[in-house]
Amino acid sequence: MVVANGNVDMEEGTLEIGIEYRTVSGVAGPLVILDKVKGPKYQEIVNIRLGDGTTRRGQVLEVDGEKAVVQVFEGTSGIDNKYTTVQFTGEVLKTPVSLDMLGRIFNGSGKPIDNGPPILPEAYLDISGSSINPSERTYPEEMIQTGISTIDVMNSIARGQKIPLFSAAGLPHNEIAAQICRQAGLVKRKEKTDNILENAEEDNFAIVFAAMGVNMETAQFFKRDFEENGSMERVTLFLNLANDPTIERIITPRIALTTAEYLAYECGKHVLVILTDMSSYADALREGLCCSRGSAWKAWLSWLYVY
Repeated sequence: MVVANGNVDMEEGTLEIGIEYRTVSGVAGPLVILDKVKGPKYQEIVNIRLGDGTTRRGQVLEVDGEKAVVQVFEGTSGIDNKYTTVQFTGEVLKTPVSLDMLGRIFNGSGKPIDNGPPILPEAYLDISGSSINPSERTYPEEMIQTGISTIDVMNSIARGQKIPLFSAAGLPHNEIAAQICRQAGLVKRKEKTDNILENAEEDNFAIVFAAMGVNMETAQFFKRDFEENGSMERVTLFLNLANDPTIERIITPRIALTTAEYLAYECGKHVLVILTDMSSYADALREGLCCSRGSAWKAWLSWLYVY
């Protein structure tokens, strides 16, 4: 069943019609399967309205003719094929960004959870990121100091570089991540040292911290640590909890990186991004693939090891 809701834009003189589909044919884990959909697009955002009036967001994962597989970010509990309606927006997933996001705490979907005022977005950016020309990249010559000697001396982080920190259960990886966030700073080369420039660059340093699949205790630890040591004012914190929908963990690092790109390219800041724990992100990807492609996709994807 298809329901058409139309409204007329009098200024533009065009008719905008939003088509709502009631053609849910199946639910598998975090996925919803739709039939008789006209012109679905890959990665298109859909609005899902349940029978009780609540609204959820999803993203088109696969398209096969008039069939579409939609990945629901908030989970599929309560979705049925009788009262649930799905509306395709024609847009990809975008996140609001602003310089005011520094010092704020958000959930895994980018919504404020610190009881502060709403963010007034300066732009809406595609979370898939902007294209980068490697040949135009500035050669990295300066480093970011973490304050941990084994990293700074033996595996220094140059600006524009990424490094993985491998850990295991029982090791203090959360404490190390918080310590890096607390101590991180810019290091100037000796021939470029200038007190005025150093102070200006220190003011332009920001951190985007994203925690995925953490429990409430760990989330409280990060918030308390950043607030007590005074580093919160330069940090944008994203928290995806263990009891949040698993699929939300797929978009959490993308939103964090999009925010970091905005702070770096549009606001002129030097940004350090810390993502923990990538294993939770990999598990979320594996769960979605197993539901849509079968048990042959139970292993982690190979490209995760070069992330």
